[in-house]
Amino acid sequence: MQDAPRERAAFEEAICCDALVAQPSHRLLAAAVDGAVILVGVGIIAALFMFGGGKLVLDRLGIASFLGVIATVVIFYRALWSLADGDTPGMRFAGLRLVDFDGRRASRNQRVLRQVAGVLSFIAAGVGLVWALLDEESLTWHDHISKTFPTPG
Repeated sequence: MQDAPRERAAFEEAICCDALVAQPSHRLLAAAVDGAVILVGVGIIAALFMFGGGKLVLDRLGIASFLGVIATVVIFYRALWSLADGDTPGMRFAGLRLVDFDGRRASRNQRVLRQVAGVLSFIAAGVGLVWALLDEESLTWHDHISKTFPTPG
């Protein structure tokens, strides 16, 4: 009696193209530029709030509200670039582009999934981000989940 042929498991998918995975330093540069753009946006919102007569009170509620504003700006910023189906200013500045495991330009759905998975990578105490240092192909959790990765070029 012959054994049935084994099928390849879905989680065994790997990069099937010749594109290089971006180095952590390039990823950090892109994140720093995006962070600077976000801080400028938060600064503009804070300035408009203060010029409109609001007061920034640094008590427990004030700090929680300010952190909520920052989180909202980050979510909208990331969603904007995902839904616009484009690379962020930070990625462009660092000379990176997002591709799928076959080397094609990442789709909008993959970009959105990547952002959701990026939150998972971050809120897991950053383990999903640090994973790239241990991974055979230098991929983070959100790279694996979305089947996309940044590459120079």
